[in-house]
Amino acid sequence: MACSRGAASPDHHTQRRLFAASAGFCQNPGCSNELFIDAGSKSIHIAEMAHVFAANDGGPRGNPSISPEERGAFENLVVLCANCHTMVDKAPDAFPDGMMLGWKREHAHKLQGLFGAVKFHDREDARRVVEPLLMENYAIFDQYGPHIYAARNPESGAAEQWKRKMLTRLLPNSRRMLAILDTNRHLLDGGEKQTLEQFRQHIDDLEATHIEGTCEDASRFPAGLTEILED
Repeated sequence: MACSRGAASPDHHTQRRLFAASAGFCQNPGCSNELFIDAGSKSIHIAEMAHVFAANDGGPRGNPSISPEERGAFENLVVLCANCHTMVDKAPDAFPDGMMLGWKREHAHKLQGLFGAVKFHDREDARRVVEPLLMENYAIFDQYGPHIYAARNPESGAAEQWKRKMLTRLLPNSRRMLAILDTNRHLLDGGEKQTLEQFRQHIDDLEATHIEGTCEDASRFPAGLTEILED
């Protein structure tokens, strides 16, 4: 997601927060486009950050009363596919600020339902929703992770394949698990709550590496997560 508008550009933290809020889909509720598309062995990135109030006074939905920092804030940005971004900026009168902010809220509510982020009454029901996501992520890591033999060969394409799986499956699955577990904190014991926070930092580190491209030593996946909500 690119934007070069000086102070009106979101910082790295805001970019990661926007990615997490989109869950990999255009936030226009009338659009079902995925923002990372598999194309052969590569993942094509079509996500764009659209300003609700323009990055400059003369832009779409310009608002001279807000500062450049406010224009680059999370609250003033919506993640759209390239087509929807072009549409809202070329016809700003048809897409006022209230409508675009409504898209963002509606997208969040829709994701809560899709992610199964509902409050459960017992641990067994919550575990039943989390377990398939854990299993899929483990299977992907086991087959494509950086530890496999092919990853040692820079010409094998394994690194690009791993990144594609990370963006299209592992990170969205992980954000879904975070949403479910946060909604059901009342079912977690003290140790599990600590594991949840360790998992949150692990995902934050992975997003910094695979979305921002920063070179950081990511925290390790907390082993306790594989048994969370088990009795």
